[in-house]
Amino acid sequence: MQVNYPEVGICGLSCRLCPRHHTKSKSRCGGCKSKFRMDAGCPFITCAVKKKGIEFCWQCSESQTCDRWAKRREWGKDHDSFTCYQALEDNMAFIRRYGIAKFRTAQRARERLLVEMLDRFNEGRSKTYYCLAATVLNTTELRTVLVKARKQSAGLDKEDRSRLLHSLLDKISRQRRIRLKLRK
Repeated sequence: MQVNYPEVGICGLSCRLCPRHHTKSKSRCGGCKSKFRMDAGCPFITCAVKKKGIEFCWQCSESQTCDRWAKRREWGKDHDSFTCYQALEDNMAFIRRYGIAKFRTAQRARERLLVEMLDRFNEGRSKTYYCLAATVLNTTELRTVLVKARKQSAGLDKEDRSRLLHSLLDKISRQRRIRLKLRK
């Protein structure tokens, strides 16, 4: 099977916003359709890719009645693993409405904002936090926060730049009642 969208997970998560995607070590993940993940396996890889030859669960004719898929979506409403599942339903709705190509473009825009957060504001302990913010906040909010952070962080060291960006992101998350922490 040819994989056309390696950076979009079988379930609809954006691999581009995952902390493991932004690792510079051997443990860097190339997405759930990478050779490493395909070899490690997961029930969705086994079912969708290996058995049915499709790239995404929602492409399956049984997706509306699949218990495993329904349980994953329900679980994802309240829980996270190493990455954030809070946007899963929104991602799927976006893909159904606008298509996978537009989703990919939108995720690339989010990733550019995330990369700036990581390069300019990550003091070494905030990667997951910034990945989560890039996943759940909208791009307008992220751009606005980054503009403020750039202006207000002139002359600050990385620790203080990180604290500044955290305070700006936390303010938005409180206003929107979003928790910028993985839900275990």
